[in-house]
Amino acid sequence: MSVLRGLIIKRWSSDVRLDGKTAIVTGANTGIGKETAKDLANRGARVILACRDLVKAEQAASDISRDVENANVVVRKLDLADTKSICEFAELIYNTEKSLHLLINNAGVAICPYSTTVDGFETQFGVNHLGHFFLTFLLIDLLKHSAPSRVINVSSLVHPMGKIHFEDLNSEKNYHPVKAYVQSKLANILFTRELASRVEELGVRVYAVDPGLVNTDITRHLMKPVQFFVKTFGFMIKTPAEGAYTTLYCALTPDLPTGSYYSNCAVASCSRAAKDDNSASKLWAVSCHLLGIRWR
Repeated sequence: MSVLRGLIIKRWSSDVRLDGKTAIVTGANTGIGKETAKDLANRGARVILACRDLVKAEQAASDISRDVENANVVVRKLDLADTKSICEFAELIYNTEKSLHLLINNAGVAICPYSTTVDGFETQFGVNHLGHFFLTFLLIDLLKHSAPSRVINVSSLVHPMGKIHFEDLNSEKNYHPVKAYVQSKLANILFTRELASRVEELGVRVYAVDPGLVNTDITRHLMKPVQFFVKTFGFMIKTPAEGAYTTLYCALTPDLPTGSYYSNCAVASCSRAAKDDNSASKLWAVSCHLLGIRWR
């Protein structure tokens, strides 16, 4: 099993330092986000843990500070299900930070019962896509000012199952937790594609990543058959630290082509729907309309 696991899960490391750099990691209180933040802190970066649950975030910051000597880690409140909270977070960042070199849009919800965000969006689409879309919009000027900088959007290997239901983005007509989740993960890649084309000349590079099958809290809503698969084929499941590899690869590796999709620390093929520039442009326009913003 260990040999097979070694073939499935690619090991990766880098000696790149990030002294003087600032990074934001959403959902950094647990799982992949926490491991990403820990690695960045260990490289000398100032790392902002952007989290909804401040108690868990403070514990994560304490854990990182215990494991990383002289870690520069701070906690900031961010609820991606509430545009007011996103605005307050962004305002605080502009008031407290002189630069932003890495924005890692890692937080997410998966396969959950139907619910809506504070602003009335279906939760998975609202948090996984619209929340990060709005956050990036608000922070893009700081990212431009700090260029070269990078935005990394965490998508999923299940995105090929997704379709953007422009006629029912909020699943008001027909909700299925899996359908809503894979739509949001496809949206992450389309957003990456469109954003990259708009900011490349400004020194901001954008990447979408698939962390792989990872054992994290996000699996808590999975159906019993899937949970059985996870338990039975555990050798295929990555630890949170392993799940962070591709995110870190895109954050640290020089000269990566912007707008691309990465998996297992390499450029990967994405679905035909994820390469559709017309859908990417339309989703951009619709997202701006839903959020009431103008982003050209």
